[in-house]
Amino acid sequence: MARIIGVANQKGGVGKTTTAINVAASLAVLEFRTLLVDADPQANSTTGVGFDLHNITSSLYDCMVNNTPAADVILKSDVPNLDVIPSHIDLVGAEIEMINYPNRENVMKGIIDAVRDKYDFIIIDCSPSLGLITVNSLVASDSVIVPVQCEFFALEGLGKLLNTIKIVQSRLNPELQIEGILMTMYDGRLRLCNQVVSEVRRHFDEMVFDTIIHRNTRLSEAPSVGKPVVLYDAESKGAINYLNLAKEILQKNGMTKMSNEERIIE
Repeated sequence: MARIIGVANQKGGVGKTTTAINVAASLAVLEFRTLLVDADPQANSTTGVGFDLHNITSSLYDCMVNNTPAADVILKSDVPNLDVIPSHIDLVGAEIEMINYPNRENVMKGIIDAVRDKYDFIIIDCSPSLGLITVNSLVASDSVIVPVQCEFFALEGLGKLLNTIKIVQSRLNPELQIEGILMTMYDGRLRLCNQVVSEVRRHFDEMVFDTIIHRNTRLSEAPSVGKPVVLYDAESKGAINYLNLAKEILQKNGMTKMSNEERIIE
């Protein structure tokens, strides 16, 4: 049965979608059956793995509002072992349409549970907000990866998100865990980046992943050609970072072991 991991941060531009795409692709490359659920109306995860939004006839919106089974919406990507539930701009209106639903916070959980047995991992790319769709994503998840950009303002948003996760834990999903806090857009030449990493590690200790995602040109270029970085340039620092992150997630869940060489983050 799949482990369901949400990738969430209400602050935009912290590498959330980049992380969702590349963690899912890295797990797939490591031969784990993986489903990427695009729960962001911007649909960047959908285009980031090579799908043209104009060719998509049904999406997560149809699952949530029209009761379309997830199996009818799932698309196979060009990455072996990686499937996708695409998103659509219509998902913006889903929060209003669902407002009178009974158990509206559990809609996505029902959708994903129906296909959970077919996968080893399900990665949910949450929208950059704390609205009903994000709450649905957190209720459906077993754990959450929290990407944090290596800059000062990112620290302020982190506290708000962790508070939201606590509320979801107490009221809706007591099993929800924090998979880890992920430092992104790291540039070792900048003193501020090093200060932010030190501060986050000091406050959150073991909750912070050993792996750090560096600023990387190839990582930024990959979405423009509709490929995860591991397909675009497997030898780039970005690809190596995300493969190491996937291995660290596997290790946290008792599914593999990492050598000390693979832990190198500099």
